[in-house]
Amino acid sequence: MHCPFCRHDDSRVVDSRTSEDGTCIKRRRQCPSCGKRFSTMETASLTVVKRSGASEPFSRQKVLIGVRKACQGRPVTEDQLALLAQEVEESIRAQGTAEIDAHDVGLAILGPLRSLDEVAYLRFASVYQAFEGLEDFEAAIALLRAERPPTGVEPQPQHTGD
Repeated sequence: MHCPFCRHDDSRVVDSRTSEDGTCIKRRRQCPSCGKRFSTMETASLTVVKRSGASEPFSRQKVLIGVRKACQGRPVTEDQLALLAQEVEESIRAQGTAEIDAHDVGLAILGPLRSLDEVAYLRFASVYQAFEGLEDFEAAIALLRAERPPTGVEPQPQHTGD
């Protein structure tokens, strides 16, 4: 790491901290030559491989855009969408791979979106899973109903591994 002040080719780490969302590490460094301090941010890159074979960096913003469309007109706040996008990114990073298929990103979105809003889930699933007719919607709705807890029973909180 070159010092941004004197261009010396070495520095010493004085302090390291993980960001709040755990996606990067902030390091405070000091140059042994000029003594000045500076900060660096380290992140692990995550690449999404699209169906065409092209690769691009993972974008939480792209997750938000897709989910926001599915939630249009639904009682879902921007904060809830931001938390969903963060949850999706954390679950993908927890897989421990540097590359992930775009299809797997969609799968990672479906679970949290289903918990957030079932109508938005159906909208997203209909595009993502390429529903072709009413039968596909009916099957998805039947599955949602079958997995829903009986009326009057509170759903059990799900442990997310935190």
